[in-house]
Amino acid sequence: MVKEAGNTEVLQLEDIAKPKACAADEVIVKVMAAGVNPVDTKLRKNGMMFDNAYPAILGCDGAGFVESVGEDVNHLQVGDLVYYCYGGLGQKSANGDSVGNYAEYAVLKAAYVANKPDSLDFDSAAAAPLVCITAWEALFDRARLQSGQKVFIHAGAGGVGHVAIQLAKLAGAEVATSVSSAEKEAFVRELGVDKVINYTKEDVAQALLDWTDGQGVDIALDTVGGDALKQLIPAMRLYGDLVSLLQVPDDLDWKNLRVKNVRISQALMLTPMLLQSDALGEHHAAILEQCGQFFDEGKLSIYVDKTLPLQDARQAHLAIEEGHQTGKIVLQMHMDDLDT
Repeated sequence: MVKEAGNTEVLQLEDIAKPKACAADEVIVKVMAAGVNPVDTKLRKNGMMFDNAYPAILGCDGAGFVESVGEDVNHLQVGDLVYYCYGGLGQKSANGDSVGNYAEYAVLKAAYVANKPDSLDFDSAAAAPLVCITAWEALFDRARLQSGQKVFIHAGAGGVGHVAIQLAKLAGAEVATSVSSAEKEAFVRELGVDKVINYTKEDVAQALLDWTDGQGVDIALDTVGGDALKQLIPAMRLYGDLVSLLQVPDDLDWKNLRVKNVRISQALMLTPMLLQSDALGEHHAAILEQCGQFFDEGKLSIYVDKTLPLQDARQAHLAIEEGHQTGKIVLQMHMDDLDT
């Protein structure tokens, strides 16, 4: 729990009352694991996204058991194994409790909750939702990816990157990505990447132009922002799609983008939570159901780099803030219950 913005020291382990009831459109989940994302560290450091959020529980991703179901919820029942991306931004439940998944129990809007894939354990399931939804919305909802296109994905070994690579390949695209080391190159090659660019040694834009015979990529997914985004402009194909997960820089070369008819999109998967829209939340749950099918068919995987007990949340935040994370970090709860 956090009571103010600040460094990792503001993360405090506290005992709070277990939620006893939920509203008609909510469920109570016994959280078995929670994914840790860069957005968690930014919220901890800079402040929450809702007013009057403190004290607040962080953590958007979660997986666990449904313990209680609101009277208007039809797609879930007590005992279901679920995964979801909801909470962690400073929002509150109908009863006024902070909603987040760095906790043993969470009260969630049911619209956002999907059935956990049978093939994933709780750790992997908790790591998947935010990155799956982000990659899906960026590639399919924003860029409208089609089979046969050439796609560049920034930082392919990262949480969003390694899922985006797999989804793009599943859709029939050729995929290039950037990495910073030989170890990460080996990792992304196992995911089926067609072109790997070590950005510490190569010019990314030139490498992409060489890969596309000077035509440029049809789609570029920027997960880095700033100069890394600006450097992609020469490598964009005419009428291509450039999607960024970060704030677009003020000094972006809009003239060249316009001349090349490049469509610019921004992707923020937190929007349904920020707008408190159940309808948009249902779209996220539908994405998770489809990704769940891919997981169970062996067509999609999630890489968990490290698991830590809940009390080591500070360590997880420090690891993410150091940068260059491969895959995801997960916090574990109720570990003594797994064999029961």
